Amino acid sequence: MSFTEFTEEDFRIIKENFASLNELAAKRCRNQSEIDCVHKAFDFANSAHMNIRRRSGEPYILHPIEVAKIVVSDIGLGYKSICASLLHDVVEDTHYTVEDIRNLFGDKIASLVDGLTKIKTVLDNEDKKSVRMNTESLQAENFKRILLTLNDDVRVVLIKLADRLHNCRTIEYMPEHKRDKILSETMFIFIPLAHRLGLFSVKSEMENIWLKYKEPDDYNDIMERLSNDRDRKWKEIDEFIVPVSKALDTYGYKYEIKKRIKTPYSIWQKMKQKNIPFDQIFDLYAVRIIYDPEDGKPQTERTMAYVIYSIVTSLFRENPTRRRDWIAQPKTNGYESLHCTMMSNAGFWIEVQIRSRRMNDIAEKGIAAHWAYKKDGYITENDTELDKWLADIQEILLSANVGDLELLDIIHNDLIGSDIVVFTPKGQQRTLKNGATALDFAYSIHTEIGNHAIAAKVNMKLAPLSQPLKAGDQVEIITAASSKPKLDWFQFLKTRTARVKVTEFFRNHHSDIAAVGENIFNERLKAMDIKIDAHKLKSIIHRFLEYTQLHEADDLFFKIGLGAIGPEEFKTVMTDNPEALRANSEAYIISENGVGRKGYIMADCCNPIPGDPVIGFISGPDTIIVHKKSCPVAGNLASKFGNRVVTPQWTPQSQSYPVRLSLKGLDRLGLLRDISNLMAGSFGINMRKVQLSTDEGLFEGYIELLVKDKKNLENLVKALNTTDGIQEVVRTDI
Repeated sequence: MSFTEFTEEDFRIIKENFASLNELAAKRCRNQSEIDCVHKAFDFANSAHMNIRRRSGEPYILHPIEVAKIVVSDIGLGYKSICASLLHDVVEDTHYTVEDIRNLFGDKIASLVDGLTKIKTVLDNEDKKSVRMNTESLQAENFKRILLTLNDDVRVVLIKLADRLHNCRTIEYMPEHKRDKILSETMFIFIPLAHRLGLFSVKSEMENIWLKYKEPDDYNDIMERLSNDRDRKWKEIDEFIVPVSKALDTYGYKYEIKKRIKTPYSIWQKMKQKNIPFDQIFDLYAVRIIYDPEDGKPQTERTMAYVIYSIVTSLFRENPTRRRDWIAQPKTNGYESLHCTMMSNAGFWIEVQIRSRRMNDIAEKGIAAHWAYKKDGYITENDTELDKWLADIQEILLSANVGDLELLDIIHNDLIGSDIVVFTPKGQQRTLKNGATALDFAYSIHTEIGNHAIAAKVNMKLAPLSQPLKAGDQVEIITAASSKPKLDWFQFLKTRTARVKVTEFFRNHHSDIAAVGENIFNERLKAMDIKIDAHKLKSIIHRFLEYTQLHEADDLFFKIGLGAIGPEEFKTVMTDNPEALRANSEAYIISENGVGRKGYIMADCCNPIPGDPVIGFISGPDTIIVHKKSCPVAGNLASKFGNRVVTPQWTPQSQSYPVRLSLKGLDRLGLLRDISNLMAGSFGINMRKVQLSTDEGLFEGYIELLVKDKKNLENLVKALNTTDGIQEVVRTDI
């Protein structure tokens, strides 16, 4: 922020922006006194932020105005939240106090501002700290503060999400290292949180901004392809809509139909997950039918959805494998909709989403709309699931056995996970995380049932406790009084509740299990071919204690012995520990911030090559570990240790870097020879490994090779795509 006298143009812009907020607020406020309160909050905040500017040079007050716009238009909150949004930076950035806010605006608005101020204080203090390599993570503490407000007043979290969205919108004005930190923690916590709270528009916009800055080449390519294709497809979708509208009009329904295009981020993610090119994304376009249930009609809100579904499927051919019914079984975040995918007369698939006006409000504005309808007396069977999730989050946050960093991982995994519904033998419903086992189910019923479990019956058939459950399964647990928990249960338990209960059972065997864990720890180091002395061993143990936020090596070995710290977590910690890595993985580049020449290690989780957008993490006095910006491991680290983020820059060098290309196509004689000649002759690239298999005239496989930089790789991919027989070439992780 900076201080400069405002100009007449500044005052004009401020007035214009508040006028647009005022128009939105007037539609949401219920009476003149609420509108007056919004005006009063603006006048107060405008005066408090007078002559203060953001990094962009614009008046600072424009930020709280934009946050308030998101709060009212994208989330649908009322006047108190609008006022709190306008005031949310006043206490932190000016001489005013929460008590001043309370005296002027009352207890509730002051409480909201106080919650937002505490969150911002932690975040800003973290940015002012120097790089620290100790057990403290202020970012984790910050997220804990945010999540603790979920059960207190969820509006604090919703306003914070609006604040984060506007900061993402203006992130171009941030230094690159801070931009990387903000985007990483946005992807790790804020985007999953927006998803869990049902804020689709907020989530989607943050995802697209993340992609724009983390993978700019991919983002621009997708945007260009969508732009080139959109006009023609829009016309064809309009033709698809015509017979649907006529049929709905015949029934006398009140409805509207909207066209929708898949977001750049969701396209990119699908391409990465399925290793397919843009041309093979078949659900780019959708239409949404939003209907208004009519009083006096025999159809209920739900049955109308199925009648409309039958109308649509009578007009076009459906792909039944793509049908999704979230009306019969809503998502945990309250989402209800019926999806089906139809073949248009133009010859491409179109997804049709069918939902009522209420369902659409909840899908767009999430938990705020959900509770607004609940407040009006509209109760659904999904209400208890959302309330239960909030209660579970509160239990985790208040647990004395969970450190802030571990808590951050637990919350992240909970937010991104999907749920399934299973049933007891008496037909009672239980919601579990997707992938949960029969033993997780046992512990969800009662601790003693889990502790004495020996087997299960899933859909009346005998099954082991380790069997993963599917949605709709009916589960019965078989117990024996003499049975007790086993250490190998940690190999398949998925839910935190079950793992905590088994851990508690083994507390009485702490020393024996810790001894087992120490042996496992040493064996894992040996398997990684790491030669260590006593000093290095102490350093590595310290790093694990930092990561797990445990205080004693004995406690660390106990967790390893239990199986609570598995091979993947072990590898993650060691990857972030340059003292333990072999020196032959070292390369050199120059840091943008002028620190000078440092040792750089290319992370083997994402194998960045020159030209890839990269992010670095200080991991010792003279070492930085380099990841691709879009690497999930990098996002995890940046979300916890943003004060260790640096911005490396590639510099010309003779070194080559490993990559993998996955290929598909039509098999022919001499294809592998042509590929080899192309790489060696035209590009001077050596293949390290080739694995191709053929089946009935088709081939599929991958090639591992060494390239100089991203441009070198892109040119090779273009050449391979023009080679006879090759139909698909995609860069994939090694």
